Amino acid sequence: MQSVEPVSSKTKPQKPKLIIVMGVSGCGKSTVGKQLADELDYEFIEADDFHSVAAKQHMANGIPLTDSMREPWLERLTQHLAKGKLVDSVLAYSGLRRLHRQLFRELGFNTLFIHLTAEMDTISHRMSQREGHFMPESMLVSQFSAMELPKAEPDMISLDVSADLQHICKSALAAVALM
Repeated sequence: MQSVEPVSSKTKPQKPKLIIVMGVSGCGKSTVGKQLADELDYEFIEADDFHSVAAKQHMANGIPLTDSMREPWLERLTQHLAKGKLVDSVLAYSGLRRLHRQLFRELGFNTLFIHLTAEMDTISHRMSQREGHFMPESMLVSQFSAMELPKAEPDMISLDVSADLQHICKSALAAVALM
C-alpha cells in the first residue's frame, strides 16, 4: 500500500500577489507603489494610465467621475491584470468603492490592500506641491466623500502617510511578508 504524504504549504503552488496601494488622490499611491514594486521586484501598474482621455479631462475640469464612468476604466484594469499568466504586481489605484475593490479580489491573486491615509490638510498640501497631474486639488473633497472606508476587509491595512516614505514602505513591506 502506497502512502500519501500531506501537501505542506511549502509545496502548494502559491497564488501570485497583488498589492494594491490605495487612497485618495495625492496620498502617495504612485510613489509608495513604485517603491514597493522596486523593492519586491514586482510589476508596477499605474491605474491612472488606464483612464480614458475623456475621463482625465473630466477630472481635470474639476468634475468627479460617476460610478458608471469608472466602469470602463475598471474593466480595462481588471482585464490587464487577468490577461495571460498572473504575475506578482503592485497596483496604484484609488480604491474608493468597496464593490470596486472586490473586483480585484476575484482575479485569482493573493491580494493585500494598503490604504494610505492622512488628514485632508496634509493631502491638500502634497497636492499643491506636485506638478503635471491631471487631478486638481479642488477635487480632494469629492475624493474624501467618495471613499468608502474599509471595514471588515481582512486583506486591508491602513498606513498614515504623515510619516516619511522610508517608514511607510518599511511598514508596507512587513505586511507583504506576512502574506
